[in-house]
Amino acid sequence: MILNFFDQFLSPSILGIPLIILAIALPSLIFPTPTNRWLNNRLMTLQSWFINRFTYQLIQPMNFTGHKWAMLFTTLMLFLITINLLGLLPYTFTPTTQLSLNMAFALPLWFTTVLAGMLNQPTVALGHFLPEGTPTLLVPALIIIETISLFIRPLALGVRLTANLTAGHLLMQLIATATFMLITIMPAVALLTSIILFLLTILEVAVAMIQAYVFVLLLSLYLQENI
Repeated sequence: MILNFFDQFLSPSILGIPLIILAIALPSLIFPTPTNRWLNNRLMTLQSWFINRFTYQLIQPMNFTGHKWAMLFTTLMLFLITINLLGLLPYTFTPTTQLSLNMAFALPLWFTTVLAGMLNQPTVALGHFLPEGTPTLLVPALIIIETISLFIRPLALGVRLTANLTAGHLLMQLIATATFMLITIMPAVALLTSIILFLLTILEVAVAMIQAYVFVLLLSLYLQENI
């Protein structure tokens, strides 16, 4: 029984074993594996088309050095989309509503892009802190502002994904609770809230995919600045 609306974001456990581990490992089990056949089924064809189109759109603006990150970004994209969509099913848990998990993805990847810039082109990487033509009086303040904006990037990545998914789940639960309470008192209003809930569910499916795409897209933009 859910005691409050935020209990749905608690990591479930059985016999003291956190089930978040199972939720994280599940996406790798449901994707079909490629075969050596000349012709694949429709699901494999759709999956290959989606991966190819996403990878092309992601690495098109990058130079050859950024192409090495294509597999990592594509895998992360598929992983986040699958977890977000599975979290919309009843009686499931969404690991990406946990800020700790999102930060565990955002912080190392962001740091790796910054480190790549410092190693490959340190002059250009450091030049982002002080644009050319800055007035002398604004130099100290601008360096501080650019430094803060740089270190806030991984926090923004993790908080954006967590906040959007958490807000959507809370709103769906609020409307579903209202529908359940009104179905015997005011059936007409309950029907209206049911329609709103259905439309909101479609919106949340779109948000689950868009937020995964935005997460990976921003990481690719950070990488593009540093290579």
